[in-house]
This record gives sequence, C-alpha cells and structure tokens, in this order.
Amino acid sequence: MFEWMTGLIERGGYFGIAALMFLENVFPPIPSELIMPSAGFQASQGSLSLAGAIVAGTAGSLLGALFWYLAGRYAGEERLKRWAARHGRWLTLTPKDVDKADDWFDRYNASAVFFGRLLPAIRTLISVPAGLFEMKPGPFLLYSALGTAIWSAALATAGYLLGNNYHAVADYLNPATNVILGSGLLYYLYRVVTWRKDQKRPG
Repeated sequence: MFEWMTGLIERGGYFGIAALMFLENVFPPIPSELIMPSAGFQASQGSLSLAGAIVAGTAGSLLGALFWYLAGRYAGEERLKRWAARHGRWLTLTPKDVDKADDWFDRYNASAVFFGRLLPAIRTLISVPAGLFEMKPGPFLLYSALGTAIWSAALATAGYLLGNNYHAVADYLNPATNVILGSGLLYYLYRVVTWRKDQKRPG
C-alpha cells in the first residue's frame, strides 16, 4: 500500500494527494500520517509546492468528512433512537442516551469538530455525530476545514523538513492512534458486558 500511495502522489500530484486524503477519511486504514508527509517530501524535491500540497490534502480530507456527515444526516437522530431501542446492548445506547448526546453536541459542536479533526482516529468519526445531530453545514465545513488544514499542514511540513526520513512521522503517530482505538474498543466491550447492570440502575 505504501508504494501505491507514494506512486499515486508522484504521478497524480495535487489530484493524487486530494484523492488519497478523501479515501483516508472514507476508508481509515489508508493513513494520512503517511500521505501528507509523503506529499511534503515531494514538495521538498521541487515537484510540488508545499502550500499546494496542503491545500490539496485539506480539500480531499474535507470531501471525505462531508461524506460521513451526509451519511449521519441520512441515518438521522430518530432512526438512531429506534436502533437504540431495539439493539441498545450492541450500540451501548438507550434513546435517552441519544438525547443526552444530542444536547451535549448542540453545546459543543464547534469545539468537538475542530479538535476532533486534530486527533488520530477521532478525526474521521467526528463527522458522523455532526450529521446525526444536524449540525448546520456551514459551521461544520468551516471548523472541519480549519482543523483539517492544521493537521495537513503539520504533517506535510514535517515531511518537508525530514526529507527522506518523512516516514518517521507515522512511526511517532501510529502508537497514539493504536492507543486511542484500543481504548475505544475496551470501553465499548466494557459497556456491552455491563449493559444489563446499567439498565437496572435507578434514574
């Protein structure tokens, strides 16, 4: 996959970067931690401009975020409540939990989207609740673009400065991604195992 990604950037230039960053959002196993440093390295070789690489990466990532936002809007809060009522144990949600999440997201949606786009693993997932809880498209795109631009710029600049060692960026960030994903999985399993106990608690 690594050679395929670098080859696409070399052949496709800015379009290749945008396409990969779009796919990275839709299909998370494609890591931005390799895409943007590779783009930054290409910029350091003179085949691309650093600013152009950052813009292309941000645009592609934003399109991917919009994909999941629209998927969340299509699913909708009411449908999520019905799923929670039928399959609450596996979703680890009740309809009341959905209402609480909606209230929380209404209060903090801008911060959640902006900072969420700066965190490995979370940066893709944050678009779904934004759509589910009907965050307005304008603010969603604005805060997603700001967070994504910072993320893309940091990775591309690191690749630009590291030169042939640009792949070291992924070596530093991959453990953080694994910790976040592992923690999320453990919390989910805990919620599934203790679901009946949670249901019996008063209030």
